[in-house]
Amino acid sequence: MAATSPTSRLITAAARSRMRPLGLRQQGRSRIWIDDHGWWLGIVEFPSPRWSQGSGLTVGAMWLWQDFDHLAFDFADRIRPAEDFRSEEQFAAVADALALEATRQVEDLRTRFSDLGKVGECLLQRPDRPGYLWESFNAGVAAALMEQPTAARQRLQSVLNEDPLSEWIREAQQAAQDVSAMAHDTAAVREWARTRVASCRTKLGLAGLLSPGLVQPTG
Repeated sequence: MAATSPTSRLITAAARSRMRPLGLRQQGRSRIWIDDHGWWLGIVEFPSPRWSQGSGLTVGAMWLWQDFDHLAFDFADRIRPAEDFRSEEQFAAVADALALEATRQVEDLRTRFSDLGKVGECLLQRPDRPGYLWESFNAGVAAALMEQPTAARQRLQSVLNEDPLSEWIREAQQAAQDVSAMAHDTAAVREWARTRVASCRTKLGLAGLLSPGLVQPTG
């Protein structure tokens, strides 16, 4: 077994101290911590620089109705650029500062995305951008779940307008077409979303029940 680097050891210790009291869990032995909300995840990553020892901080969210088999930052901010390791004493302070800032960002995400209504409002405020297929997809799904079929179809059309250059794009377009067709039937969209979220949670190895917030938007 490879020895754990001093930076990873110090980051893990600081993250455990700050993240566990908030209910986050570490993904294996990685520098990624998960804030599980049933149908969406808060993700905290302490990425290492490519050519040196150290860490930065990225915090974001992932919507599980995409049904991925991997974690993805759908809504993210690189909070802090990487800072290099120079000594154990120096980096212990860096690690604790990063972990403390991560807790602030997690609390901010929890407030910003406290219910489906707030998620939908946030996603629909972001304009469609060619090449950013999943942003349009997520906004369209959120609109359909919020009983806004016209807005849902408009956003999902942007997904359908992308060139189907790969299999994953074609699969996303099929899902967008499915949601667009049922956008007038909120119950059907919610059942579609529940099925996709459950599948995604299984693929990611996440246990537990789905959040009731997916069923009825509030706020």
